[in-house]
Amino acid sequence: MNFSGDLPLRADNAPLSIDDNTAPVVLQLNGISKSFGSNHVLRDVSLKVHQGETVCLLGPSGCGKSTLLRCINWLEVPDGGTVHVSNQRMGVRDGSAHKMTDAELARSRARIGMVFQHFALWPHLSVLHNVMEAPIHVLKRPRDEVRAEAESLLNRVGLADKINAFPSRLSGGQKQRVGIARALAMKPDVLLFDEPTSALDPELVGEVLGVMRGLAEEGATMVIVTHEMEFARQVASRIVFMDAGEVIRNRTSGAVLRRAANAAGTAVSRALPGTSRSASGVMKTAPHDRGAAACLIQRVPPIARAPCRPPA
Repeated sequence: MNFSGDLPLRADNAPLSIDDNTAPVVLQLNGISKSFGSNHVLRDVSLKVHQGETVCLLGPSGCGKSTLLRCINWLEVPDGGTVHVSNQRMGVRDGSAHKMTDAELARSRARIGMVFQHFALWPHLSVLHNVMEAPIHVLKRPRDEVRAEAESLLNRVGLADKINAFPSRLSGGQKQRVGIARALAMKPDVLLFDEPTSALDPELVGEVLGVMRGLAEEGATMVIVTHEMEFARQVASRIVFMDAGEVIRNRTSGAVLRRAANAAGTAVSRALPGTSRSASGVMKTAPHDRGAAACLIQRVPPIARAPCRPPA
């Protein structure tokens, strides 16, 4: 499919294509499929992520976004297709049909940082030791070196005063920031975020998004499943829309979000007979219908969750 019409222009005014990115490819998915019984969750999904890109995956609940992340690091074994991270195949030994051993898979997963929706911290370990555990036992790095880096990472995510605390004593936002520090401690090639704010109270969302925004500004390579549309607008290099297990749009963030916003506005204007759009696209309502329009707008779901399929 050709999405170049939505991409920015090169110096010669020709549209950029997604493949014009000259940075190394960190993550490449080819034809990923996954079913659970008769439920086809992923259907022939292919995707490239270049070094330094922040790719946001959007789409309705149940469309396969989280399953795709789990297939990337082989927490779910794909039924078909291949996953390569930094040119090394995941789950299967290169040049063969033999699955990796558990030890080989652990080494491969070390190139991928995963931040889970529900934190997945070890409850019996302190914050500091949650961050230290994998570098010591998977990467076999010296304890003193790992401890110094873990303390630095916790300071970076604003938790220097919590290093000796246990997860049960932390807020949801603090737990998720520990999860981010733990992922970074492995020095991964790519970071995967599975709806990192969906389990948080609204007042705690900002502190987690702030850390992620900082990572994007520093050039981390990230794939993020999120419903935070404003965050995606600010941070994403590219937005991938999924529906029914397929990638249906793969575009730069500005183009996607402009179209989604226009679609939402059009839905409101069509629902009210006294509503129209000006030549500039601004929605107008007749004076006697403004109260009704305000009530309807309050009932329109967030753009990130509707419509299921973005406009063509």
